[in-house]
Amino acid sequence: MAVAVIQARMGSTRLPGKVLRPLGPRSTLSWVLRAAAESEAFATIVVATTTEPDDDAIADAVAADPVDAQVVRGPVDDVLARYCMAVDEHPDDTVVRLTADCPLLDPSVIAAAVAAFEADDVDYLSTIDPRTLPRGLDVEVLSANALREADRDATGTDRVHVTPFVREHPDRFRSASLTFEPPADDLRVTLDTAEDAALLDAVVAELGDRPPPWRDVVALLRARPDLVTLNAGVRQKSPDEG
Repeated sequence: MAVAVIQARMGSTRLPGKVLRPLGPRSTLSWVLRAAAESEAFATIVVATTTEPDDDAIADAVAADPVDAQVVRGPVDDVLARYCMAVDEHPDDTVVRLTADCPLLDPSVIAAAVAAFEADDVDYLSTIDPRTLPRGLDVEVLSANALREADRDATGTDRVHVTPFVREHPDRFRSASLTFEPPADDLRVTLDTAEDAALLDAVVAELGDRPPPWRDVVALLRARPDLVTLNAGVRQKSPDEG
């Protein structure tokens, strides 16, 4: 078992309030909470938000959600510090990074990533390097020790994005990847813009109110290029943009 830490805030620059945006009958954040719970990989699920007044709405939403989850609140831009706060309050050796703008997370992928991490003698494991799943199904797993070492030494945007410091220091951290076939890394099902929201609405209208297996998402988008075009022009923000 591990601790899931889901970073969430209302102050998105491109789509403010996106994590509480309705998607089908529930909020985007509620989709992520449900996927984490259905993975059965976690002793504790924590939402790490900020101390900003706007993020009171996130704390309230977590309290009202049927999934039993905790909330920690910390700095706006120092997301790494929020993760450490979560682990301080809910100690565990294994930490899983999820983000609240990825509503189509597959519980089986989450469970597989945790199992693979715990079976390997590594400090960090992810589905993103190399990426073989659609963007938006990302799972990162790291040891609490690696998280604390990053917190001690990371600066700048490495504190915003939590894991780059670990990924960029192979001399200090042992890493592994979890890959999937067939590759579908050209697809995008994360929520960052209005165009992303249109695609997610269309996917949920087709697949229903359930955490979809990743293969179902890919099969739908391969069969419906008209849906893929909805957010085909969205550019992923670079790490330097925060």
